[in-house]
Amino acid sequence: MTTPLAAKIAREYGTPCAVIDMDKVERNIARIQKACDDAGVANRPHIKTHKNPTLAKMQVAAGAKGITCQKLGEAEIMANAGIDNILISYNLLGEEKMARLGALQAKANMTVAADNSVVIAGLPKAAAASGRPLSVVVECDTGRKRAGVETPAEAISLAREIAASKGLQFAGFMLYPTETGWADAQKFYDEALAGVRAHGLDATIVSTGGTPNLVNLGKLKGGTEHRFGTYIYNDRMQVAAGSASWDDCALHIYSTVVSRAAPERGILDAGSKTLTTDTGGLDGHGLILEHPEAKIARFAEEHGFLDLSRSNTRPNVGDVVRIVPNHVCVVVNMMDEVVMVRGDEIIGTLPVAARGKLR
Repeated sequence: MTTPLAAKIAREYGTPCAVIDMDKVERNIARIQKACDDAGVANRPHIKTHKNPTLAKMQVAAGAKGITCQKLGEAEIMANAGIDNILISYNLLGEEKMARLGALQAKANMTVAADNSVVIAGLPKAAAASGRPLSVVVECDTGRKRAGVETPAEAISLAREIAASKGLQFAGFMLYPTETGWADAQKFYDEALAGVRAHGLDATIVSTGGTPNLVNLGKLKGGTEHRFGTYIYNDRMQVAAGSASWDDCALHIYSTVVSRAAPERGILDAGSKTLTTDTGGLDGHGLILEHPEAKIARFAEEHGFLDLSRSNTRPNVGDVVRIVPNHVCVVVNMMDEVVMVRGDEIIGTLPVAARGKLR
C-alpha cells in the first residue's frame, strides 16, 4: 500500500528517491549530543554519512566541537562553507594532497591522522604552505585490523617523529575500538600516553569512534572526544547493533514495485546503483517497512529482486515502498540530493555536496 506522502514523493521526484525526515534528523542530533555531554566527551561528528554542510552546521550548533572528514575533498566542501575545526581521519599522501591540505589549513583549524613515517614526512610541506603549525594525531589499531599502528611502541615513536618535524604538532591519538575491545584499547592508550609523556609530550586529543560504540561512550579513561557518523540517519546495521531503533532511522529509500512476474517474487526500481551491494553482514539488502518479512535478495544495476516467500503481505505493481538501507553512508554517496520531509509535508531538498569526494 502506498502512503499519501510516498505517492507525493513519486509524483514530484520519481523513484528511487532518498528521503530524510528532518524531525528524526534533529532528534538524532540532539540525542547523541546529550549522550556526549552526559559522558563528558566532546562530539566530533563524521560527515561521511550526510556529506552536507547544512547538516554539519546543525551538528555544530547543537554543541559539536568540530567535525570529522575522511577525505580532503569532503573537508574542502565543509571549510568552504565556513566550518572550522576539522579532523581528517585518514592518511594523506602526495604533493597534490599536501598543496590542498596547506590551502585548507590556511583558512580552517585542521588536524590530520597518520600511522606511518612516510605520511609524516610529507606533512611539513602542507604546514609550510599554510604558514602555521599543523596538528597531527597518531592513528592506533585497537583490534579492527584496518589502519593504525599495532603497538604502543610504534605510536610513541611516531609521536616523537611528529614533534621533531618542522611545522608539525603532536596532538594525540585516534582510536576506533571494536565494540568489545575497549579494555584492550585502554591498555594500549595508557602505555602510549605514558611513553609520550616520558618524552615531554602529551595528548590533548584522544579521539574514539563509531556509532555502534554508543554503548561504550566515555569508557576510555582519558578520551576527549568521539566520532559518531551514521547516527544522524541510522540504518539497518545500527538497529542490529543496538545503537538505534527503527524509529531513529531518518533516511528511507522510496522505491516502486515495477514487476510481480510470479506470486513469490517481484522487482523494485532500486538496484545496486541505489542501495549498493554492501550488506553490512546482514541477510538481504534493506528492510521494507510496509512488508518487513519480504527480502531484497539480490540486485542487478537497476533491479532489486524481491523474495516474497516469507511475506504475509505482498505488494502490487505500482506500489511505492519505503526501504531502510543496510548501510546508509554508501547509499547517500550514490545520491545527488535528498528530499526533506516533516510529517507528511515535503519541505525541500538538500544537495549531497561532498558526494564522490573520494580523494
